[in-house]
Amino acid sequence: MAIEQITMPQLGESVTEGTISKWLVSVGDKVNKYDPIAEVMTDKVNAEVPSSFTGIIKELIAAEGETLPVGAVICTIEVEGEGTAAPEAPVAETKQEEVTNAETTTAAAPAPKKPAGANKGRYSPAVLRLAQEHNIDLEQVQGTGMGGRITRKDLLKLIESGNIPTADQKQPAAAPAQPAAAAQPAQEAPKAEAPAQAAPKQAAAPNVPVQPGDVEIPVTPVRKAIAANMLRSKHEAPHAWTMIEVDVTNLVAYRDSIKDEFKKREGFNLTYFAFFVKAVAQALKEFPQINSMWAGDKIVQKKDINISIAVATDDALFVPVIKNADEKTIKGIAREISELAAKVRSGKLRPEDMQGGTFTVNNTGSFGSVQSMGIINYPQAAILQVEAIVKRPVVMNNGMIAVRDMVNLCMSLDHRVLDGLICGRFLARVKEILENVSKDNTPIY
Repeated sequence: MAIEQITMPQLGESVTEGTISKWLVSVGDKVNKYDPIAEVMTDKVNAEVPSSFTGIIKELIAAEGETLPVGAVICTIEVEGEGTAAPEAPVAETKQEEVTNAETTTAAAPAPKKPAGANKGRYSPAVLRLAQEHNIDLEQVQGTGMGGRITRKDLLKLIESGNIPTADQKQPAAAPAQPAAAAQPAQEAPKAEAPAQAAPKQAAAPNVPVQPGDVEIPVTPVRKAIAANMLRSKHEAPHAWTMIEVDVTNLVAYRDSIKDEFKKREGFNLTYFAFFVKAVAQALKEFPQINSMWAGDKIVQKKDINISIAVATDDALFVPVIKNADEKTIKGIAREISELAAKVRSGKLRPEDMQGGTFTVNNTGSFGSVQSMGIINYPQAAILQVEAIVKRPVVMNNGMIAVRDMVNLCMSLDHRVLDGLICGRFLARVKEILENVSKDNTPIY
């Protein structure tokens, strides 16, 4: 018999960690290959993890509610085979070598040895990347993960506090057995660093007084994942914001004139939102700079135009993707919007439905919003909020006042990737397309 490991899968391109929301097996259970063993929740999707082997569950390493990085071991399984495997030591050695190499590039002195048996040195790629980008000395960070492991959330809290421990803050003569305390400079830094170590814990559990009649609602794993991703987006991407108003009177009249016949023929609704997604996809094709992502030392301009759409449930927000939206008709886009929304609300959304998005369009107008400032769907470079269509008095070109159907389009952008000029031209093009919607100019099929 041999012991094999099952690891946290990557359930999306930008997903770096997942939360075990529920184990579907127990120690001693026999499972077949591809049988679901756990439900995993990320900021993008809730999915079942299948077993990679046929065998007997040996150990459940991760607890329900625990968040682990992609590639971390979540359980072990005993399978039939020659010899026995001892996976823990090789994995630890490999990760330790990676950490040592990474720290050697950012510190002048060799990294001190870790205490025997500590999991602190098992850093995920996301943790290493953040540490290198912000010059964080991981030896001085207290982890809150399993076995004292440092998580991405630990680093984000440190970065947010502004008190970042760096390698040059260590005393050369400090004892290696006490890196977090003895390595502080003997100036004012110890006073500044002490609150920095405690700040993340206080921020994670603020002291909120509870009065009689107050309702305490536990934070679900998906809400935690959403919060972490939104924090990361706001922290890493310098947000800028712009808005344009569009006269969609002709669009409203055209859609309303054909919606009943369309529903009878196709079996699903022709929504206003489908026209907006089509217009955005067409404009992205003409302004490919908007269809980009920040990648540290470069900007990646994506070839495919895959539109993420935000779909809300009572307690979560998901962003399924319409692939190659520029190649689809308005009917095809309307069908995908209907199908993806149904999958979200029935809990049948698959990981592949969430992957590959390059630009997000959010239908905030569906709940009456007329102006909003969206948080960018990291690592995309922008998000467009389509607000409610409302009737307003408008001064026409001939000087007359008329009641028109107007909508605000609000765009948040990553200022590392995009500037106001290109975004203004992009929005002007979307406006032009929408204001010229008509039976003659805008085929549905």
